[in-house]
Amino acid sequence: MTNRLPFKQTLDSLPDEWSIDPIPAIRSSIARTGAKLAVLDDDPTGAQTVHDVAVLTDWSVDAIVEELATDLPAMFLVTNSRSMPLARAQAVTAEAGRNLREASARTGRRIDVVIRGDSTLRGHFIGELTALEQALGKGNDAWLLIPFFSEGGRYTIDDVHYVSDDEWLTPAGDTEFARDTAFSYRSSNLRKWVEEMTDGSVSAADVASISINDLRLGGPERVTEVLSDLEGGRVCVVNAVAMRDLEVLAQSLLAAEERGQRFLYRSAASFVRARLGQTGRELLTADDLDLPKSGGALIVVGSHVARTNGQLDELLRRPGIASVEIDVAELVSDAGTRETARVAGFASGQLRKGRDVAIYTSRTVLTGINVAENLAIGERIASGVVEAVRGVEQRPRYVIVKGGTTASNVATRSFGVARAVGRGQVAPGVPVWDLGPESRFPGLKLVVFPGNVGDPDALVEVVVKLSA
Repeated sequence: MTNRLPFKQTLDSLPDEWSIDPIPAIRSSIARTGAKLAVLDDDPTGAQTVHDVAVLTDWSVDAIVEELATDLPAMFLVTNSRSMPLARAQAVTAEAGRNLREASARTGRRIDVVIRGDSTLRGHFIGELTALEQALGKGNDAWLLIPFFSEGGRYTIDDVHYVSDDEWLTPAGDTEFARDTAFSYRSSNLRKWVEEMTDGSVSAADVASISINDLRLGGPERVTEVLSDLEGGRVCVVNAVAMRDLEVLAQSLLAAEERGQRFLYRSAASFVRARLGQTGRELLTADDLDLPKSGGALIVVGSHVARTNGQLDELLRRPGIASVEIDVAELVSDAGTRETARVAGFASGQLRKGRDVAIYTSRTVLTGINVAENLAIGERIASGVVEAVRGVEQRPRYVIVKGGTTASNVATRSFGVARAVGRGQVAPGVPVWDLGPESRFPGLKLVVFPGNVGDPDALVEVVVKLSA
């Protein structure tokens, strides 16, 4: 790939990071406004950079009102909209926006809103932001696009979004993510990507940009100047290669909002951490999680990206792991019920013996003739995985779910989770939830492992870590 850039050489060529720590200013601004941050999460992996936050799968008005009374700084509303057709995704996003608006009015508490999306640009970008803006009932000066994600190696430089393997920066449009069956795209330049995603209704030339030089050489003062020029709902791309870049951005945005500007955000997970003024925390250990000393773990793998496939291969080579494959062709046929019962029975039996057991979907990707059919096939498979996990009767020692959509379905439909608490990360970009008392297994630790995160050994390393 001729468009690749050498990773270290490229990052070393950039200006030094802004030297003044923005975190105190961010925290002061949040304290002055008293605002709570609501993150609409299009799959359940968005809490992968933060800690001590609420994760809501029930985001009714009453549930949001209750959450506003807690001391946690943010709530993640799991919409799971990435797995939905556009019209349904817009409806769900609009419902969440209306509920936030009503809860804010009922309590008098300001709520700031972010849509957390995929760091590799998959999902309903324009459709969801449009629906949210209408539901909140107020216009915005700009929509900010912020896909930088440090833990996953996603960088934006000169408006081009890259996926890194620590040796090369590969333009996102040249990766497997751009060939997603539901959210394919061609452009790696984010201005051109916006034009592509809007079918030309927003031209690349009309998309604004905050550059690395703005963030690192000009700092908050320069970024504030750029923000002050935004109006009329203009789309603005944010470049970033380090957390300090997003912290400078967050300081400037909060100051601008205090002066009366309004923004909507479509971001990857790293921005949420900066916007909350949180700093990094040590990775969680088995002792931190207070796991049971005995019993088997349940590992569920639904993601089909190449990174997950490699991690699954390594897991299945690990001695002592019992495994059972779900035949996806069976799930989409009339034999689906029989297949899920077979898988659930095997997994329950292995857990009763105290063995770790992996449930995984067969790796063949079934496709239809169009996007709508691909999404429908995905829903049939997802429902089958839900039924298989729901049929597991034995409480696991802990659960790992690989793949964001799979994790959302398992949490809500298999385990009946309405509210969880994000504890932090057990590996970079891999959050852990404490399941609430309403769930099938109260207090169970659920590890939400995004499909596109981690090197080939990452899944095995988490299993080994939690077995200690």
